[in-house]
Amino acid sequence: MDKLAGEQLFSEGVPLGKDKGRLFIATGKPFPTVMEESFSDKTPDHRILSIALFIHEKFKERTVILISKDINLRMKAKSLGLKTEDYENDKVKNIEILYKGVETFDDFDPEVIDLLYKTGAIPRAKFPMNPADTPANQYFILRNNNQSVLIWCDHFTDTIRRVEKHTAFGIEPRNAEQTFSLNALLNPDIKLVSLSGKAGTGKTLLALAAALQQNKMYKQILLARPIVPLSNRDIGFLPGDVKEKIGPYMLPLFDNLSVIKNRFGAQSKEINVIEDMQKRDELLITPLAYIRGRSLSDAFFIVDEAQNLTPHEVKTIITRAGEGTKIIFTGDVHQIDSPYLDMQSNGLAYLTDKMKGQDIFAHVNLIKGERSYLAELASNLL
Repeated sequence: MDKLAGEQLFSEGVPLGKDKGRLFIATGKPFPTVMEESFSDKTPDHRILSIALFIHEKFKERTVILISKDINLRMKAKSLGLKTEDYENDKVKNIEILYKGVETFDDFDPEVIDLLYKTGAIPRAKFPMNPADTPANQYFILRNNNQSVLIWCDHFTDTIRRVEKHTAFGIEPRNAEQTFSLNALLNPDIKLVSLSGKAGTGKTLLALAAALQQNKMYKQILLARPIVPLSNRDIGFLPGDVKEKIGPYMLPLFDNLSVIKNRFGAQSKEINVIEDMQKRDELLITPLAYIRGRSLSDAFFIVDEAQNLTPHEVKTIITRAGEGTKIIFTGDVHQIDSPYLDMQSNGLAYLTDKMKGQDIFAHVNLIKGERSYLAELASNLL
C-alpha cells in the first residue's frame, strides 16, 4: 500500500488504475446513536463497525459492503442493516477430498487383481485405468465378487502397487484407510502427508507409531499442536514454567504415546527406546509457537489439530523443513476452534487442495472410528 500511494495521501484517495476506482483509508469516527444503543463497549471491532456505518450513511447512493473473516462482526453488521461478505480469496473451492473415503472400484478385472497378488506391481502403462485418474500417491480399492486388493499409485517407479498391511511399533491397522495411512507414513520418498478424519479414526496414533518405527532414520521426532482451547475459551493464566504451562494443551499427544507404551511390557526394549529418546530430546512434544525461525533437518514432524492453523501458518511450518525431514499434518475439519477459520479456509484443507498430485505428497481421509463403539456412535449422532 505504501508503494501504491507513493507521495499521495489516502485521505484524498489513491487511484488504483484505469476504471478501478480510488483507495481511501477511513479512520475513527464517533459512535452513532444506533451503535451506542446496541453495543455499549467501544471495542476495536465496534470501532470498525462505526466507521462502516459512517461510510454507509455518507454514500447512500453507493453499495457499502463490510468484508471480514470475523463471523461475529458480520452478524453485528447485518443487524445494523450493513451488507457483509466473507473474505473468499483464501478458500478451497472443492473440499470433497476431505469428505470422501478411499475410492472403490467394483467389478474390476479379476485377472488384474490376481496379477497384483502374484507380482505386487503393474506398470502404469499396462494398468486398465486412465493415467489421469491415477495421480501420484493416490490410494484405491479394487473389488470383484469376493476378491479385493488395496493399491497405490507409485509415481517414483511409475507403477500401480499392491499395498500390504504392516504393523508399526505395536500398532496394527484395523481398516483399509489406516493401512493406506501407514503406507504413506512409512514411505521415505513421501515427504509430506495429510491425514484427515473425525475424532477416533487413529490419525495421530498412526503418525506417532510410524515415527517411532523409523526412529533410526531421523535424528528427532517432533509432535506439535496449536494452543487453541476447546471452543476458543481460554482457561486463564497457568502457573509454572513453560513446560507446565503448555502441558494441559499437549495431553492428547501424551495420551497417544501412552497407548503405544501400553502395547509393550514395562521392561521391553520398545519402552526403553521411547524413554531414551525422551531423555535425549529426540522425542519432543512441543507447541507450535516456537517453530518460526527454526530449520528442521532429518526430523519426523507431526502437526496435530492442523484444522486450527491458517494457510499462512501451514506454509511457515513446511518452509522450516530441511534435508531429510518428513512432515505430517493431522486434523478434523469438522472440529475447528478458531473463530476466523472454517472448513474451506483452514490450513489443512488449503494444504491438501494445493499439494494433491505432487510426487512427494500423500493424503488419506479416514472414515471409520476405531477408538471405541461409544466414540464412534457419538461422532455419528451428536
